[in-house]
Amino acid sequence: MTEASKNAASRPVTTWLLLVLSALVLAALVALGTWQVQRLHWKEGLLARINERIAAAPVDLPEMERIYAETGDVEYRPVRVSGSFVHEGERHFFATWQGQSGYFVHTPLQLADGRYIFINRGFVPFDRKEKEDRPDSLTVGGVRVTGLARKAPEEKPSFIVPDNDIAKNIFYWKDMGAMAETSGLPKGSVFLPFYVDADKTANPGGLPVGGVTLIDLPNNHLQYAVTWYSLAVALCGVLLVWWRRNRHRS
Repeated sequence: MTEASKNAASRPVTTWLLLVLSALVLAALVALGTWQVQRLHWKEGLLARINERIAAAPVDLPEMERIYAETGDVEYRPVRVSGSFVHEGERHFFATWQGQSGYFVHTPLQLADGRYIFINRGFVPFDRKEKEDRPDSLTVGGVRVTGLARKAPEEKPSFIVPDNDIAKNIFYWKDMGAMAETSGLPKGSVFLPFYVDADKTANPGGLPVGGVTLIDLPNNHLQYAVTWYSLAVALCGVLLVWWRRNRHRS
């Protein structure tokens, strides 16, 4: 068999192999585009639910506990809590607020029944991390806090997030169990399983700065869907041009 005959014989195999691979890639591109459309609808629904929750009137803590017991979902629900701050138990979460690096101050609030709940009172800059550097912020006696209920993550969000530096009281992810254990409160103290982001109500002395809840859920699924579908269309165009050229050669 001549070399030309061998090439002619292998051409159909190569053509079919190319078509099969192209079909698989095309199916994958369409599937990815469809998945992003589904994610788009999910994200839009999630954002709508969050906006609806934030706009609702705040409820008292017992009602929020009931919701948590029934659904386990209290994210971004407005709540009112009353008690006394235990400033000695402050925990500091590394954060950036309006372009400035510092900490969110999470302070235990002792409830009337002896239990505790952490309140994210807001942001302080690096040089005001320690409570001794902002004595006016150390509210004494009973307080009433309004804010948004939040559920802390159960594990470190990602391997790129640093480990919490317990010795220096610097938390890079909100390990509420570790915060409670290291807060210096009596052993066996009962903490509620969620915390509260305080609203913008000004604290004495201006610190911490409240109202730091960030609702920044990226919603790029539409552009991702357009990208995958565009690649699928481009592949179809390439295959069409290739088919026409090979037909003319044949």
